[in-house]
Amino acid sequence: MANPQLFLGIDCGTQGTKALVLDASSGQVLGLGAAAHSMISGPNGCREQDTAQWLEAFAQATRQALASAGVDGQAILGIGVSGQQHGLVLLDEQDQVLRPAKLWCDTETTAENDRLLAHLGGESGSLERLGVVIAPGYTVSKLLWTREQHPQVFDRIARILLPHDFLNHWLTGRHCTEYGDASGTGYFNVRTRQWDEPLLQHIDPSGRLRAALPELIEAHQPVGRILPAIAAHLGLNPGAMVSSGGGDNMMGAIGTGNIQPGVITMSLGSSGTVYAYAAEPAVSPQPSVATFCSSSGGWLPLICTMNLTNATGAIRELLALDIDVFNTLVAQAPIGAEGVCMLPFFNGERVPALPHATGSLLGLTTTNLSRANLCRAVVEGTTFGLRYGLDLLRANGLEAQSIRLIGGGSKSPVWRQIVADIMDTTVICTEQSEAAALGAAIQAAWCQSGAKQSLAELCERCVKLDPASETRPVATHVAASQQAYERYRQHVATL
Repeated sequence: MANPQLFLGIDCGTQGTKALVLDASSGQVLGLGAAAHSMISGPNGCREQDTAQWLEAFAQATRQALASAGVDGQAILGIGVSGQQHGLVLLDEQDQVLRPAKLWCDTETTAENDRLLAHLGGESGSLERLGVVIAPGYTVSKLLWTREQHPQVFDRIARILLPHDFLNHWLTGRHCTEYGDASGTGYFNVRTRQWDEPLLQHIDPSGRLRAALPELIEAHQPVGRILPAIAAHLGLNPGAMVSSGGGDNMMGAIGTGNIQPGVITMSLGSSGTVYAYAAEPAVSPQPSVATFCSSSGGWLPLICTMNLTNATGAIRELLALDIDVFNTLVAQAPIGAEGVCMLPFFNGERVPALPHATGSLLGLTTTNLSRANLCRAVVEGTTFGLRYGLDLLRANGLEAQSIRLIGGGSKSPVWRQIVADIMDTTVICTEQSEAAALGAAIQAAWCQSGAKQSLAELCERCVKLDPASETRPVATHVAASQQAYERYRQHVATL
């Protein structure tokens, strides 16, 4: 038996932080830990978090993962951090956090985003210049918003970091970022992999923002060793190496083995994402497709829907159902929910591109208004948004034989069948549903080896598919699902 090589993967998400201990020599996940975060919600779509919560959750989840693995933290060789994308963390000269982090799901900066988009020459201008179309959730509009709403805070900005960059800084004292997460800022060119400094000059001619940018590093480059005080605080080996890390989607790609063409990863989390690896930056003409960089050295064309398990959760709460009863009701209702169609745009929506939309329930009659149909309609409605995005990716040349499903929703067999039928593609789950935390641990092993171990070999060893979860589309279901999807498309077209 090879000596264990232990790595810690951390995923700091919207709802909480997950920690995972991986033995990279055997490919086994030895232990898991988790700690919840709370959200600061305000009017106009304000969604923020207190960064101190992330640090507390990081420590709590890490201690839990080490305890559940039954390993000594001194044996950890490296740490990888995955973080929710697009969030804005501002530090002053003393590296103190200036205000709560504005998150990816915050839509308070929609007006600022519209103005920046106009400055770039609209969607086509943004695509041409950056390779992505900036959206309200991206980081760039948060900077303009801060300048206008909190000028005193703005005047003290010394560092601009993303959530995973902030955690790496806490661990190592270094201010840096890698291409994958940088892709979602809106001031980064995904083709040339460089900051768009003139765009920041446009927001603030003084040059303050340009000076506050973190250093860019390659995916395989470590950020550095963990600081002795933080190592002691977390009970970890002070020699542990911190990898470049990345955004949750980029780490989820590594954690599902999606590092070469032919695989699609679909995440059913609080938001929904669909992405696939590309060796070249083939930028889609469709504004909804974000051709981000990957955190494995390539690109990761991606679509993101704003409403997924947050929408199904809202219906469950409304009807006071636990998850098992909810799934039973979803299974009881027929495909298409007898004509009940939900457009679950509770947070506005990115795909389809309807930032100002609200949720709606259509097609109700006295005969079809049932709990089962409501439950079915919210699952179908959120999945139709993913199908809409998958069609955009396929139009851009994406081909794949199967979909690797991750996130909370993937644990439901009934939802897996719905995905297989709506996408007309076989779906399979990875054994480890915490794919972003696993990807972060795998990337840590890659970085720690000085990239001597190939990432493909590490993924081969550490990413395991769960054969019991494999779900194939059923021909009759596919036809019925297609009809329901057409109805959804018609409803979306009227918005």
